[in-house]
Amino acid sequence: MSTTIDNDTDITSLPDRIRRFPFPFSGDTYRYSANVQPANNPAATAVGSWGAGVIDIDEFYLDEIADRDRILRRDPSRMQVLPHMRPAVWDTVATLLPTMAEENPEIMSFHREGNSCRWQNKLQDLEIEFTVGDDDSLPMGPLRFLGTQIQDDIVLLDVRDNTMWLDAGLVSFAADWSFGFDVGMSFQEIHHPVPRVKEERIISRAEQFLLRLQPGEQFRRTNWTMTIGRRLDTSTETYPEWGPDRATIATDPDMPDKLHLRVEVQHLIRLPHTGTLLFLIRSYLLPLRDIAQVPAWRERFGKVLAELPEDMAEYKGIIRYRKAASEWLLAG
Repeated sequence: MSTTIDNDTDITSLPDRIRRFPFPFSGDTYRYSANVQPANNPAATAVGSWGAGVIDIDEFYLDEIADRDRILRRDPSRMQVLPHMRPAVWDTVATLLPTMAEENPEIMSFHREGNSCRWQNKLQDLEIEFTVGDDDSLPMGPLRFLGTQIQDDIVLLDVRDNTMWLDAGLVSFAADWSFGFDVGMSFQEIHHPVPRVKEERIISRAEQFLLRLQPGEQFRRTNWTMTIGRRLDTSTETYPEWGPDRATIATDPDMPDKLHLRVEVQHLIRLPHTGTLLFLIRSYLLPLRDIAQVPAWRERFGKVLAELPEDMAEYKGIIRYRKAASEWLLAG
């Protein structure tokens, strides 16, 4: 017997991109919150689940890795490592590659003896040996190599004087922010422009939570916005390429196919050896047309958009089209 979500929709007939999508809303309204939960626990949705592991590999894997390569070739500033962060980069590599192999044993493997490692990725027809701590043993260096293996963006926060500082990372898929601008800033400085969070002390509480994480602990949270077209790189640097579409999408007859709910699954990991805070940011895109295939999602997202306060809609960059999107969703 097949499972249905209404009289017309068979869950088993939905594509993986819908059944595995991390739909972020648990109610009909949305406000900023820490929304942190332990990682490695499947989260059920109306039509499937997500979050069983840390590194999610899906049907877009090779395309997104290739997209990142094009972005970094065009703009190398998307990857930066301050000199004191080199050990943290290697800590990240030595943490994530074994995790990927454990979560995906049919396509990946990792073996380590001392500092000598062997990594295999069948999706890329890749097998490579390297030495932990030797930057020259990996093509393009350890952080750039890791960026060829995972779809997530990588942010490393150093801890000094009871404060977190963004001192390294590889961010090719920023959602309306600039990694290059934020490098060297504190956690509080980075989030200063976000409305309401200072008054409600959300960021300060989140920072204190992260500072209390023990080495090896892993948590996650979600964030969301909207993106026009299937475009992951909506960084500040490329605004002239995508920003103008915000003014026209509301009246575009193809809006349901072009306008996407963009969800970030952010993993928060205290690295075991350096104590650095690792943020992994994995971005997912789903067009309104696909969201409408799940009646519970269609109604809930429509209500969230309709109720969202003006200052939050403005900050997310959706103020000019959120009404049109909400009305389309709620029209059924």
